Amino acid sequence: MFTDRIDAGRRLAQELEDFRGADTLVLALPRGGVVLGYEVAQSLGAPLDIVVTRKIGHPLHPEYAIGVVDEKGKRLLNEAEAAGLDPQWLDAETEKQRNEAARRIIAYRGGRAPARIAAKTVILVDDGIATGLTMRLAARIVREGNPARIIVAVPVASAESLRDLESEGVDDIIVLEPPETFGGAVGRHYMHFEQVDDREVIRILKAR
Repeated sequence: MFTDRIDAGRRLAQELEDFRGADTLVLALPRGGVVLGYEVAQSLGAPLDIVVTRKIGHPLHPEYAIGVVDEKGKRLLNEAEAAGLDPQWLDAETEKQRNEAARRIIAYRGGRAPARIAAKTVILVDDGIATGLTMRLAARIVREGNPARIIVAVPVASAESLRDLESEGVDDIIVLEPPETFGGAVGRHYMHFEQVDDREVIRILKAR
């Protein structure tokens, strides 16, 4: 159990000391992952940037992710869940979330160019992994930038999500809590798990 995202980020940073170096880049997944990413980047003396994706929620249960998409339209679906849905609805919802991802990138970066990924050891950080769709797409996006290594670092993750993530060709996965103890939702592993808003993300990125 973690007190909050700051506590989780600091504990995660301790496990990542071996990756300290000039070629290390921390990429956080907004919004919650940015809080942890800041702590990791601060501890390792590494630059901090973001990978922005947006969840595509089920039409009847919006909190349940059936897919994710980035600002360029790269999409990853849970094919079994998406198979029974209206394709027109799915395409429209994908476009809606793609636009939101694009908006967030502009807001979060504030005109700053994205960090260079080529030849870097990239550490992907989030506050936890439930379905794994978001982290899997993030890994695919980063892979296109030709990094030297991709390290996924999270406090908690489901065992199923980790199995799926291994197929994305990441070089290492750091998880603080045993996957078999995953409580069904990331927030259950935190004493305090408040929403992180856009203003907080922007403030953190400016500070780093």
